Amino acid sequence: MRRRIILAMLLVILIAIGLVAAYVIHVRHESRDIRGSSTVEFTTTTTTTVTPLVVSGPKEPGIEWQMYGHDPERLRVATGVSLAPPFKKDWTFHAQSLVEFPPALAYGRLYFATNAGVVDAISAKTGKRAWHYVSGRCQAMSPAVIGRTIYATFLNAPPCNANGTTQSGELVALWAGSGKVRWKKTIGPSESSPAIVNGDVFVGDWNGNVYCFSAATGRLWWKYSSGAKIKGGIAVSGNRVYFGTYASKVYALTASKGKLVWTADAQPRLGHPGEFYATPAVAYGRVFIGATDGKEYSFGATDGHLIWSHSTGGYVYSSTAVWKERVFVGSYSGSFYSFNAATGDELWSFHADGRISGSPTIVGGRVYFATLSGTTYALDARTGRLDWTFPDGEYSPVIADAKHVYLVGRARVYGLSERRPG
Repeated sequence: MRRRIILAMLLVILIAIGLVAAYVIHVRHESRDIRGSSTVEFTTTTTTTVTPLVVSGPKEPGIEWQMYGHDPERLRVATGVSLAPPFKKDWTFHAQSLVEFPPALAYGRLYFATNAGVVDAISAKTGKRAWHYVSGRCQAMSPAVIGRTIYATFLNAPPCNANGTTQSGELVALWAGSGKVRWKKTIGPSESSPAIVNGDVFVGDWNGNVYCFSAATGRLWWKYSSGAKIKGGIAVSGNRVYFGTYASKVYALTASKGKLVWTADAQPRLGHPGEFYATPAVAYGRVFIGATDGKEYSFGATDGHLIWSHSTGGYVYSSTAVWKERVFVGSYSGSFYSFNAATGDELWSFHADGRISGSPTIVGGRVYFATLSGTTYALDARTGRLDWTFPDGEYSPVIADAKHVYLVGRARVYGLSERRPG
């Protein structure tokens, strides 16, 4: 009798071990890297496969770099700029606090914010301060600009690591010329860099809400509640807005009404699935976004179908740059990657001197990024060859216009121009 009981217990244990092993094998299979197709759901003639709501029209005069990522699709490319290193330093602005996100550039000024909650407007030519706005709140975003107005989101008041679900944040509209408040709205704590399309401002917050406000008046057109913290910005393309959450999901809503179109999930893995901190980029009928499971993902912009995924060896907080059917992203592993936008195949990788948290920018065929060790790199975007380094930078380092590259160090902003031979 005792022997039968022991045998039965052993059988139960073996079955349990077998079930656990089968589950582990299943999860590992489901979490494997997925290779995409070079033809299916890949459109090179337009940025998305959905019908645009309204064509935005020509760029507003005086605006060079409107928002985080340059455009609402967040592609992070300085279009029409051919500047190349080496550079000489024309001026330095001392911000007195961490500048985590790059400026907007308009009307001859750079507009950016520090983690201390100060928005600065400085001359793009000289680096001299024109005005500053003191919010009394924590801050982690890039402003956006349209209609002589600067739009910025803010977190809760210090301490900056307070629980965002019990605190409030703000969306503030400031006059570009003076820094005076035009209007402000109370939202949840937000580090979502505003997106501006067709006179509307789109932001998310830590309470899991996405908002669409009138840029002119601050009137709320719609609000969508995802139920999970939103840390990144909103990408807008056609009549769609796209964002990721800390519940491991990516969403697509209609831009006109905020109605849910689809949701997609990070791949399963042992432990908690990857969370989406990064701001998505939208191009070629795809949504590109990295996650804390160490993967870069490509989802179909129309239906959210997972098209490809690729491991990077570390958290992917970096947003994605998209250029010439390539995507570029940095990893906490210290490696920077270029992937084929259609298939996800690795084209090249570069191992930097530290972890990469911020996002890259393409300028003149080179990709710029920084590491948490304090170095900014410029690589040939086609080959990954190192072209230039700068001994400052930490997060998202570079924007540009036709004459200058503007580089963000840890607590400094630099105006750089091409160094002429002789």
